[in-house]
Amino acid sequence: MADRSHLTSLRFASALREACLKEPYTRQRLSADLFAGLSVGLIAIPLSMALAVAIGVSPQYGLYTGMVAGLIIALTGGSRFSVSGPTAAFVVVLQPVVFQFGLGGLLLATLMAGIILVLMALARLGRFIEYIPAPVTLGFTAGIAIVIATLQIRDFLGLQTGELPLHYLERLTALWRALPSLHWPSLVTGLLTLLVLIFWPRLKLRLPGHLPAVLVGVGASLAFAALGDPVETIGSRFSYPLPDGGTGAGIPPFFPDFKLPWLWPMPDGGSLLSTETLRALLPAAFTIAMLGAIESLLCAVVLDGMSGRRHNANGELLGQGLGNIAAPFFGGFAATAALARSAANYRAGATSPVAAVVHALVLVVTVLALARWLSYLPMASMAALLLMVAWNMSEAPKVRNLLARAPGPDVLVLLVCLSLTVLFDMVIAIAVGIVLASLLFMQQIAAMTRVTDISGQRKLLGDLPVPEGWRVIKISGPLFFAAAERVFDELLVKCRDQRGVILYMDGVPILDAGGLQAFAQFTARAARMGTEIIVADVQFQPLRTFARAGIEPRDGELAFSPTLAAALESLLERERGVADGATPT
Repeated sequence: MADRSHLTSLRFASALREACLKEPYTRQRLSADLFAGLSVGLIAIPLSMALAVAIGVSPQYGLYTGMVAGLIIALTGGSRFSVSGPTAAFVVVLQPVVFQFGLGGLLLATLMAGIILVLMALARLGRFIEYIPAPVTLGFTAGIAIVIATLQIRDFLGLQTGELPLHYLERLTALWRALPSLHWPSLVTGLLTLLVLIFWPRLKLRLPGHLPAVLVGVGASLAFAALGDPVETIGSRFSYPLPDGGTGAGIPPFFPDFKLPWLWPMPDGGSLLSTETLRALLPAAFTIAMLGAIESLLCAVVLDGMSGRRHNANGELLGQGLGNIAAPFFGGFAATAALARSAANYRAGATSPVAAVVHALVLVVTVLALARWLSYLPMASMAALLLMVAWNMSEAPKVRNLLARAPGPDVLVLLVCLSLTVLFDMVIAIAVGIVLASLLFMQQIAAMTRVTDISGQRKLLGDLPVPEGWRVIKISGPLFFAAAERVFDELLVKCRDQRGVILYMDGVPILDAGGLQAFAQFTARAARMGTEIIVADVQFQPLRTFARAGIEPRDGELAFSPTLAAALESLLERERGVADGATPT
């Protein structure tokens, strides 16, 4: 049996201990981790800011998330190559929270989600990632990608829309009406950034393309500003209060203060600690926790395939929970492992979680030393970065392959999840997708349970004849609630005008409560018809179910036999006994 302890055990900080304590941590490995952490940090700087803007908060909060949550998850988690921080998957969940409850509500929901993740780890729920069907994950991630891409249209085109509506169709309508306000310098800046992102990988350089792309965007925006047609930037859109009472442009050049998440004000001035608010935030917190668990564990599985290592699933959930508990006290919102950054981390030569720690420290240095320069980043370039993220997140080749080659039920599940994510809510999409996938799966399994008359099949019966007025019926497949009623209805039809029926059940691995109830009803109806039932060759689980339910033989109505041959032999002996008794002496 394969070792599955990585899915069932819970080991605190297992990735760091295994990579740096159980294995020799040499100077060469440190050098590799430093380079990988620096590379991923350069990717994370603009992405963290862009994702914060996408959910409706100031860009520095994205950096705070990567700094605090990224550091703690790296030190306490269970995947040695994962890099955690703000991710695109959270945008559709967090944006409505910010819209309704403000930054404070976002931070409190993150804290609640962190507690849920810790409880999931303690309950050893990491293994349940295996039970989420691929069409569900592909459907909601593709739907999230569509929503993220739509959100970037305004800044990419420089449209004057005001605050966009919360619902998708209304948002599309607002963008369409704002098209006449298209700002050509913003569009050119965004396009140049996007083109660098697309073509940079062809150069096959170790430097990630995010930094050159945003530098090209900055250059374009400065050129347009010199021509008298400036492009909106981080510095022109966002500001922060100075200690002397003034206002600074862009992001603050200092580390965030420690502040209790529930002390942040709500947009309407209400208290975050009210029972009503906490109850309203709980569904969002649960969604954040579930999405964080799914994304972090899927990321760890992908990295395992790339590296040949094994993550500790519950340890990773514990690290994710601790990171999301700590981050809100320093202005950080929901974080999870980011697949793109984690894959880049591994490809850059990372050997341990030290690389992810370096990535977090790069963000710290960025805030303290480079905040002034970050104010020059154009909003159109931020939008271009997220358009690229949305494309990569959509996994369009996988979606196209599934639509072309997968069975119809899987295609239906994917399309339903995608549509519900875009039009309504990701929570609804995942719930409906899993329920729909489960129902369709049960339908397929139920269809596999079949009833076959084998009364004339010598291969199964051997040389033993079937007595006149008797039939041998083979049941193949699980007798569970979705199949049992149909199966026993078919059997009842085959029992008509028969003295008796042998049910050959060696192909029935499972009998549940629904199957047991249907069996009891079937034998009672068969008895009223005058048909005797002999159950032969019952497997262990159905036999145990019969025993626990108190199903016992009844003379002339129901009998059990260990094998099909034994059932036929007992019938033949009975027939001979009847014949002998009828012969005159």
